[in-house]
Amino acid sequence: MSEVLTFLETLKARSQQRAEEPTWIAARRQAGAARFEAMGFPTRRDEEWKYTDVRAISQTHFALTENAEFSQAGAAALTLPIDAYRLTFVDGVFSAALSDLDGLPQGLQILPLSQALTENHEAVGGPLGRLTGVEFSPFAALNTAFMEEGAVVRLAPGTVVEKPIVLQFLSRANAEPVMCHPRVLVEAAGRSEATLIEHYTGEADAQNFTNVVGEYMLDRGAIFNHYKLQEAPLGDYHVASMHVEQNRDSRYRSYNLNLGGALVRNDLISDLNGKGAEANFLGLFFGQGRQHVDNHTKVNHNAPLTFSNENYKGILGDRAHGVFNGKVFVKRDSQKIEGFQSNQNLLLSDRARIDAKPELEIYADDVKCSHGTTTGQLDEEAVYAMRTRGIDKATARALLTLAFAGEVLEEVTLDAISERVELAVAGKLPERFNLTGLVETASALNE
Repeated sequence: MSEVLTFLETLKARSQQRAEEPTWIAARRQAGAARFEAMGFPTRRDEEWKYTDVRAISQTHFALTENAEFSQAGAAALTLPIDAYRLTFVDGVFSAALSDLDGLPQGLQILPLSQALTENHEAVGGPLGRLTGVEFSPFAALNTAFMEEGAVVRLAPGTVVEKPIVLQFLSRANAEPVMCHPRVLVEAAGRSEATLIEHYTGEADAQNFTNVVGEYMLDRGAIFNHYKLQEAPLGDYHVASMHVEQNRDSRYRSYNLNLGGALVRNDLISDLNGKGAEANFLGLFFGQGRQHVDNHTKVNHNAPLTFSNENYKGILGDRAHGVFNGKVFVKRDSQKIEGFQSNQNLLLSDRARIDAKPELEIYADDVKCSHGTTTGQLDEEAVYAMRTRGIDKATARALLTLAFAGEVLEEVTLDAISERVELAVAGKLPERFNLTGLVETASALNE
């Protein structure tokens, strides 16, 4: 309880600094604080957190920052080289200097949450918190209590956005650890289409805490491609709660790519609420050292004639610990649905560990569903076969590891993101090798 009180004292001090705000915002904050105080931080006695110990977060005192100072050169080195509309946040504070919203097409609105609340808070008040309320988890409650900044993205009916939208979150190496609680709200109207990239990165020595809540609402026929590239500094803590609402004939595609962070927890939920709705979850998590990466996913088939497919791959070396818990839930009378789930894990060390729990919960009889998980190590015979082709052992192992990830990476259509992932997973490979050809060879040897 003392850890909870420490966070609540920081909240109280922050509240005294704020200017007067609309009644509904104050009420939401109070509800979040009250729920967080009642629940406390989760422990390993809680079923949803049995493999993840969050004491490293709860027992650290995190301050709140007031400024968004970050050098242009430093930010440029971390920024994805993609032609995009970009909002940048530094330790949770919006940075206009590092953002680029020039030339937004008609029908697309991108705003920092602070600006949206100032200009038209009533328009934000309805959808904000509708999918992820304070009851979802202690971290969602904590986010609501501290909610100040984030991003609001709105697409008008029929709007097709050609360039990606990037939400960039930079973490600094501060004198003392800081925390931020960003909120992301996306409203994609009927037949709209866009690609959103959430990119979490920062300075190598940072040791901060990011606790983000994202709510993504897709109206009829909307198409939404969602990349989450998490390459936070290895001293950072990262908790994300992402909730998607899909109406009829909408298409949601998630690329959940986790490379960084000391302790990482992702909750991703999609509610398929209308006929023809489709969700595809693609995930890759790579851990080394003592990294801990926990992915919890859930697809709710709440309507008939819906489709979901999930493919998550974990690569763990050293003493890294991975967790995968994926659930497909089929509501009563949600007939003629298809729901598929696969989790495969590669352990590069005898000390690496994975806890995997795929689940199906079905209350309809006319369905096609499957799920499964596998865990293994590199095939040393395949390593030897590659070495006979003149490839040194380290490169052979790197290529086989990359080949294991290839099934997910092949679906990534943005080269800048693929290259970041390939570099993290396989390191910088000698330029004399044809990467595509070698990965194909490695895949064949690994089968």
